[in-house]
Amino acid sequence: MQDQMKHNTHESQENVIVAKDIGVSFNDRGYQDDIKSRVFGMFAKKEKKKKEKVWPLKDIDFTGHQGEILGIIGSNGAGKTTLSKIIAGILQQDKGTMQVDGKVTALFSFGMGFNKELTGRENVYLNGMMLGVSKSLINYYIDDIHEFSDIGDFIDQPMKYYSSGMKARLGFSVAAHLEPEVLILDEALNTGDARFSKKAALKMKELVKQAKMVIIVTHSLRYAQRNCDRLMWINQGVVKEIGDPKEIIAHYKATVPMPPKRKRSLELNKTQSSIKDKAIVRATNVGVSYELNTGTFWALKDVSFEIKEGEVVGIIGHNGAGKSTLCKVLTNILKPDQGDIQLEGETSSLLGYGTGFNAQLSGRDNIFLNAMLLGIPKKRVQAKYDEIVEFSGLKKSIDKPVKQYSSGMKSRLGFSIAAILKPDIFIIDEALSTGDMAFQQKASERIQDMMSHAKAVIIVSHSMNFVEKVCTRGIWMERGQVRFDGTAEEAVAAYRESLGISKSGNANKKVVKQIRKPVNKQESPKKPVENKE
Repeated sequence: MQDQMKHNTHESQENVIVAKDIGVSFNDRGYQDDIKSRVFGMFAKKEKKKKEKVWPLKDIDFTGHQGEILGIIGSNGAGKTTLSKIIAGILQQDKGTMQVDGKVTALFSFGMGFNKELTGRENVYLNGMMLGVSKSLINYYIDDIHEFSDIGDFIDQPMKYYSSGMKARLGFSVAAHLEPEVLILDEALNTGDARFSKKAALKMKELVKQAKMVIIVTHSLRYAQRNCDRLMWINQGVVKEIGDPKEIIAHYKATVPMPPKRKRSLELNKTQSSIKDKAIVRATNVGVSYELNTGTFWALKDVSFEIKEGEVVGIIGHNGAGKSTLCKVLTNILKPDQGDIQLEGETSSLLGYGTGFNAQLSGRDNIFLNAMLLGIPKKRVQAKYDEIVEFSGLKKSIDKPVKQYSSGMKSRLGFSIAAILKPDIFIIDEALSTGDMAFQQKASERIQDMMSHAKAVIIVSHSMNFVEKVCTRGIWMERGQVRFDGTAEEAVAAYRESLGISKSGNANKKVVKQIRKPVNKQESPKKPVENKE
């Protein structure tokens, strides 16, 4: 009955987006759109094959309604981002019609469009003007954007010092406050922590009352079900189904292969015996500081812990807590200003999806390039090449330039390279945030297998369920320091309690009130009138 009422409500609403028979094509193996691609193509030895027309999207039909939050789900490479770019006017379809009634504001992944040398405040103005927003309107909203983003004094620091989560928060704050009519969020909140994700969800619901509609592209089925009015499931470039979120998610989950029954699970009481006494990572009073224009900032301060051989450690905490900085110290990208890090073994890291990939080279070439960057001999890569490709599920796309890959495809390839080559210490910093449900299951299984081979794995993630499922231990960081160190379940429970969020995702209103900063606004100036000329 409720579903019927929802359907009738949408029927009576004004249409904001009407897509009919949308299709996008390109010629496979001959698709080169810039000088770099042509140069690489001249030197690359490729078999001559007949050009085939590939359709990443075909016969897409859907309608977006006034006042709704429409979610788009599907496996990596299904065509979600391509469709988002057509709605935003970044790509032109090869067939069909796309009618959008309103100004579109799109946020593609975190930090896209930011200049790392400029401050956060300067980037707000830069992004606003790129969206066609007047300076007077940005002036009016700048304090609200700053407050909502929760980045504090970093608003006046160069963005090269920002974590990926801080970029995501500022990017969303800009897009959400500057009066979008149609807001598209394509994997833009993947690196958002639990507290900010809740704020963003409330902001989106507020937006659709004033604007026209919000479109969310996400791999988080829980987030989609909780926050979307309808879901559209795209599979292999076509709309598989569109409708009630609960029903669509159930049908989508039914297509994901069930994992085989394992002889041993990752429950702590069954894996304790595999953890050895030997410390493979030892951090002693580690500190990393930056000289900012407001003084010395300690990204890490007095961080001490040991990781034993066989452990899978999840590192959790707010954006800007120091998690990514710690990963860079562990991989020798950064040297600590104080304290000491000792590592016993070969370290491999996956710092965000697509890190280290050359966009002009094919997936095949990038496998060898990444392996060489990790110091792995070519013979070892050749021996494992077929296994890497098979695990990534990218056999059909492995000879295409990586620039044609979706963020999820990059994530899958990057993880596959690092995991199949079995390093002693494997660090994953938000690299699986764009992975679809099926690949996350495969990745979980692979991490468990790695642990059984007595390898240490360190995972930075905002997915508490993933940490609880995969990790044997959890370290909760806050403001550059270790706040809690214990079992994965204990660390997640303590972190959730600090946020006032239960395991089901429901907020404890009393705690949330304490966390929120009091707003003491003086009499607001009159909102500037946009110059339409």
